[in-house]
Amino acid sequence: MSDARPSWERFKESPFWPATVLVLILSAAAGLFAWSYTYAMANPTPHSIPAAVVGSYEQARGRAFLEGLEKALNASVKVRAYDRPAAARAAVDEQEVFGIFEVRDDGRAVALDVSGASGASVADVLSEAALEVGERTGVAVTVRDINPLQPGDPRGLAIFYISLAAVIIGFVGAIQLSVHARALNPLERIAFTVAYALLGGLAIAAAVDWLLGSVDLPFPQSWLILALTMFTSGMVFTMFNTLIGRWAMLPTWGVMVLVGNPSSGGAVSWPLLPSALGAIGRWLPPGASVNAQHTAVYFPGHQHVLPFLVLAGWSLLSCGVFLNWSHRHPGGREKEPVGVEAGGAAG
Repeated sequence: MSDARPSWERFKESPFWPATVLVLILSAAAGLFAWSYTYAMANPTPHSIPAAVVGSYEQARGRAFLEGLEKALNASVKVRAYDRPAAARAAVDEQEVFGIFEVRDDGRAVALDVSGASGASVADVLSEAALEVGERTGVAVTVRDINPLQPGDPRGLAIFYISLAAVIIGFVGAIQLSVHARALNPLERIAFTVAYALLGGLAIAAAVDWLLGSVDLPFPQSWLILALTMFTSGMVFTMFNTLIGRWAMLPTWGVMVLVGNPSSGGAVSWPLLPSALGAIGRWLPPGASVNAQHTAVYFPGHQHVLPFLVLAGWSLLSCGVFLNWSHRHPGGREKEPVGVEAGGAAG
């Protein structure tokens, strides 16, 4: 007997409807992916670069140099005065400033100390601008890197890449658990997410440090940061899977990849990112992971609590949503009634 329903209703109930939606979503995602990374990274522009200044910067030639620097960088450099070079160096170690301008000889010379580990792109911007302004104002400028990147990672991208790996494998692992182990109950799913996060974090750290030797990692700390990143990413997908079912990949991809990775500061330091991305990046898991890992590697003893609070906050939120609404999650298995088991045993 022929189906008398309208063609549109038959189409919506067929497998062609979700397949068509996926074609449109994937096409849009491809364009958004290219746009987000190009927007953030293709043309880094200084927006707000905090820098320290010490010495005779109040002399006429010192003021002329600093004013010329502000003009060269379109007023994006924010100079903070410090009484002593040691205090300025401490501000670099705390990642409060990206360079130190020490004005000497009543403004006739400037020594610029940059920190490549704070951001190679920012160090390049400050160095080029300082040398250009010094030549124009007649001030002798010398540049040195007081905290260089490790030789195996000359552009400082390794931390971005290992954090990116942890983010992507984190939610891909959660997707695979949903497909191949969907009968796991909520606590079992969380336990297996912890398991692959710990082993995956260990594998990433070992590959980069032990096998390639690209970055000398503070191994226990780096491993745990990667594991926490993978767990957070996996649970973010699980949370969205609980809330919206099979379309969970859309918000997960948006938060973790389209917005989170470009705004993380791993490939382009946050002072060179568009203002909105620079502001929100540190509150998303990829940015928190990059910040924690970056500090662990290059600023030991100056670790901040905020990145760990961000990762823990996303993890707790995701676990809470999943556990409280686990009945909506497309998985799990029914518990057999105790009476049925007893009856079976008696029979």
